[in-house]
Amino acid sequence: MKVLVLGAGVIGTACAHYLSGDGHEVTVIDRQAAPALETSFANAGGVCPGFAGPWAAPGMPLKVMGWLFKSHAPLLLRPRFDPAQWRWLAQFVGNCTAERFAHNKARMQRIAHYSKQCLVELRSATGIVYDEGTGGVLQIFRTEEELAGGRRAAAVLERFDVVHRIVTAQEARALEPALAADVPIAGGLHLSTDETGDCHLFTTRLAERLRASGVTFHFDTRIDAIMREGDRIGGILTHRGLLTADCYVVALGSDASFLLRPLDITLPIYPVKGYAITLDHVRDDGAPRSSVMDEHSKVMVTRLGARLRAAGVAEVGGYDRSADPLKAVGVLDAARTLFPRAGDYEHVSYWAGLRPMTPDGPPYLGPTSFTNLFLNLGQGSNGWTQACGCGRIVADLVGGRSPAIDLDGLTLASRH
Repeated sequence: MKVLVLGAGVIGTACAHYLSGDGHEVTVIDRQAAPALETSFANAGGVCPGFAGPWAAPGMPLKVMGWLFKSHAPLLLRPRFDPAQWRWLAQFVGNCTAERFAHNKARMQRIAHYSKQCLVELRSATGIVYDEGTGGVLQIFRTEEELAGGRRAAAVLERFDVVHRIVTAQEARALEPALAADVPIAGGLHLSTDETGDCHLFTTRLAERLRASGVTFHFDTRIDAIMREGDRIGGILTHRGLLTADCYVVALGSDASFLLRPLDITLPIYPVKGYAITLDHVRDDGAPRSSVMDEHSKVMVTRLGARLRAAGVAEVGGYDRSADPLKAVGVLDAARTLFPRAGDYEHVSYWAGLRPMTPDGPPYLGPTSFTNLFLNLGQGSNGWTQACGCGRIVADLVGGRSPAIDLDGLTLASRH
């Protein structure tokens, strides 16, 4: 079949890889000039199934209220006159119960671990290199209260058979010896099978391989509308003209809602902005060996080859993509506090991206009410972690096959 994939971020490009591998004639379109220039460009760099879980959790509404008047809080709420924002927030709060959290955590763990398996297989089959690291991820807790929360999180991981270990402060410093001596550490949680890697580099190099194998990419192409013909999609209207195919996959992140709404497909996906800084040259003995997640600041600091990436903050404030350095100060300060000798923090690049978040956590995958329209949306902060698994699942569904994992709670039909 001819398959048209909307979106050339890591989600769309990974999906195109599996569709092409299944023998389909694949075309990918994107409004940017190259792959992975929006949400996939400069994320934290963690491929972390162990951390996969919903932000909507018991106690979260109270935490958010406490952060409202803090300029460098992990979560920033910027109220707008936007009904979609308020609906999303209401659904988010509704999912902050123990029962809903458990259901959503299980669904996200299911897709995340399957996706890690798919990524490992893809890497082995293609030899693709993307500054990947397999040294695991260390979450550090600065207080006994944070450590107690880490122990509760470890009990949840136990139920999902996630490889993990609670470590002492001494063990944490042995794992990451460049951690600043004056940063208090009560203990840590080590996820030894989690990985790291440059999502943008992965997507770019995968797209290069796909183009060489015959996949077509149309960049600088704005999508204006998805055209319906009865119970089917007849084409994609772009500013360059109409593009047609036998089947269509929507992998457009936060902007997908605008294009799907005229089709009577309403998804609770809303953008949550994240901030990142990148140091292009790090001192080997001053940077993390792998990746450190600081529970206190909610900032992840990751080594990506010769570079250092720090990312964090969740700003619920609409579709503004600008990278305001003043709002990234918290990320910069956290990285400098944890790894002061990593490099020259006076010369960093700033970036901001919009995570396409669902209020309950899991993405939307698979079929719609239109026989030839499929979704691959809403991965939120887990896009890099979930990309390969989601791509494999959607390709299986397009090809009429049953995916390798249970899709309960991951499809449009099972969420309504």
